[in-house]
Amino acid sequence: MTDPAAFPNSGAASADHPSARHTFEGVGPDEFKAIFRHHAAGVSLITADAGAGPAALTATSVFSVSAEPPIFVFSISSSSSAAPVITTAETLVVHILDADRLDLAKLGATSGIDRFADTTAWSRLATGEPVFTGVSTWIRGRVINRMEAGNSTIIAVHALETSQSSTSPDAREHGAPLVYHNRTWHSLGEHSALDS
Repeated sequence: MTDPAAFPNSGAASADHPSARHTFEGVGPDEFKAIFRHHAAGVSLITADAGAGPAALTATSVFSVSAEPPIFVFSISSSSSAAPVITTAETLVVHILDADRLDLAKLGATSGIDRFADTTAWSRLATGEPVFTGVSTWIRGRVINRMEAGNSTIIAVHALETSQSSTSPDAREHGAPLVYHNRTWHSLGEHSALDS
């Protein structure tokens, strides 16, 4: 069941609203991609199983939108091989990747492979979702809303359960965050801090 409050403006657009037009004008796709190529983003691996087998993909679009209730969102392109599973699953797991799990980021970003071929690298939670081992933080959640946006689907998720290797809010007790910027993987740490 979806929660309309998760996307308060996701109803039918009024006739004078820009999204009601059949054609869109503005920034071209190449220019738009170039702009966001320079917008650094954290890296996550999303896994789900809608009943026909597990799927996974790497995402840089995961972000929190509410702490009470705990809701986060992400987007997935319709061209992704994982889209049929991720967009229909009722629950899923988001793995927040540290730099030492670059292998998982690359796994989820590589097309044409069986991302679950190594059965020693993952297992299933008691609730059935696939989860990769050796990840410092993951969140299991229930999908509460989906919204089509261009050639992508934005998915809102209510966090139900988390697993963290450290419960300390101090980032120094977690691994170095993995960040994607300008088509390159990066690791954040003391060397990249500009101010404390």
